[in-house]
Amino acid sequence: MSSPRLKARIIRALAEIEAARWDACANPPDLTAEEACGERFNPFISHAFLDALEQSRSVGGRSGWTPLHVLIEDEAGRLLACAPAYRKSHSRGEYVFDHAWADAYERVGGRYYPKLQVAVPFTPATGRRLLVAPGPRADEARATLIAALRGLREAIEASSIHVTFPDRRDCDALVEAGFLERHGEQFHFFNEGYEDFEAFLAALASRKRKTIRRERAEALGDEVTVEWATGAALTETHWDAFFAFYMDTGSRKWGSPYLTRDFFSMVGEALADRILLVLAKRNGRYIAGALNFIGDDALYGRNWGAIEHRPFLHFELCYYQAIDFALERKLKRVEAGAQGEHKLARGYRPVPTYSAHELADRRLSEAVADYLRREREAVKETIAFYDEHAPFRKGDTLLPAERGEGVAEGDG
Repeated sequence: MSSPRLKARIIRALAEIEAARWDACANPPDLTAEEACGERFNPFISHAFLDALEQSRSVGGRSGWTPLHVLIEDEAGRLLACAPAYRKSHSRGEYVFDHAWADAYERVGGRYYPKLQVAVPFTPATGRRLLVAPGPRADEARATLIAALRGLREAIEASSIHVTFPDRRDCDALVEAGFLERHGEQFHFFNEGYEDFEAFLAALASRKRKTIRRERAEALGDEVTVEWATGAALTETHWDAFFAFYMDTGSRKWGSPYLTRDFFSMVGEALADRILLVLAKRNGRYIAGALNFIGDDALYGRNWGAIEHRPFLHFELCYYQAIDFALERKLKRVEAGAQGEHKLARGYRPVPTYSAHELADRRLSEAVADYLRREREAVKETIAFYDEHAPFRKGDTLLPAERGEGVAEGDG
């Protein structure tokens, strides 16, 4: 006997659905290790994080990110799956770059924008994107969700669908459904059971140990102290200071920073226990900071900024302090954000990342598919090169690629 068909609907704001219903799909408490793909709770796909982006007007309005979230419900109205989706009028804030595709398509008379983006805005952290609740109809719900994304693309007359930074399981499901697969690389720290930072350093080659100790000493000197603020200790004073850093650094890096001041207050209130703010202070004044989010298994580095510039302070706050915190909390890894091969010398290892793309125009799709075949091979070679030049003492531990693992496959 066939089961009743599932239904898809679109909401234009997270506020249109109860947090508990969304989170039962995004971060279900009974998710298995295999289904979680290495992270049992991911803060970025939570209702609280995505809603804070909308309520603070960091997305929506004239940002170029128009929320069009997809819900899949059964005949009784129970939510079985969902996806954070956005109508995009540009390609900024994604960290998977398709500007060349857009330029090429528009040069031959095509219209690349709008496009449909399934992603966490401004957040290059791997995680589930097809948010399917465990249960007997999970496979059906996933297939219905993919079909609904295609229907939504047609309804808004978008050129394409882009699912960025999905985990390996979601990427495989999308590729099986006909999407094109793209690979990239990031650098993550893996906790191999180190007791403390010195134990981690002991796994490195001698020259690298000396370099890191020197960088940490020069970053702080005798006058800079470091503070960790998390949970109830987070205050608006902290957020005022951090926003000044974010605006100063973001304005120079991007020209127009994405996140509003209200976002930090809202997400700080909603996810205080999932936030680590690392702040540097000199002469009683905060001068720099790094914002991190805490999963059950990983620490995610997100934003950094400074109003005073000292050698190696960025490395200290973003990379070394993150390792200190992860070791203290016994987290399995630190994801330090997009790009940055300089992280390799500081104990972070190369891992593959994934995205999935479907382009409606067959000519563009064929051209991109050919490009992606060559790009995937280049990424594979690049990761192998980085593995070969990792700073760890040879023979001590296996690198992620040597273990046959990647971030989306449950590293750590």
